[in-house]
Amino acid sequence: MAELSTLARPYAKAAFAHAQQSSDLAGWSVALATAAAVSQIEKVGELLDNPQLTSEVRAEKFLAVCGDDFDAPKQNFIKLLAENHRLPLLPEISALFEELKAEAEATLEVEVISARALSSEQAQSLTQALSKKFSREVHLHSAVDESLLGGAIIRAGDTVIDGTVRGRLAKLAEAMNS
Repeated sequence: MAELSTLARPYAKAAFAHAQQSSDLAGWSVALATAAAVSQIEKVGELLDNPQLTSEVRAEKFLAVCGDDFDAPKQNFIKLLAENHRLPLLPEISALFEELKAEAEATLEVEVISARALSSEQAQSLTQALSKKFSREVHLHSAVDESLLGGAIIRAGDTVIDGTVRGRLAKLAEAMNS
């Protein structure tokens, strides 16, 4: 079977193209995130897997759970996914849409995991350095992992920077054994 991202990519690109054309990236982002969350609910999963329901009924029931926030184009998108048996792909479609949106807006979501909470000065300095490095506007999200001895792990898209004490010691040991 094909990778989920391979199946979801054309739908994410189509949704992104329409959202960009209609200047509604934020609206589509919220709608896809909502639909992705709804598709993860256990009862909704049972509904999507029910072979006795037609695609039209699945779409109607799915949209009923999502609420009234979906305008006609977003409803049509959900109906198309239901018709093609692709509603379970909504989490992947939403994630790919967010990647396309971030690329178009030249933004980057960065996660920093450190041993202690970052001060506002540290966060601001790190944000500026990463913005310069990646040539994008950086949105920094920080978390604390007390199991780290010191330093931080930075995840920016596909890039992972391990600046922890444990990571540096592992690199040193590897260099010495080479």
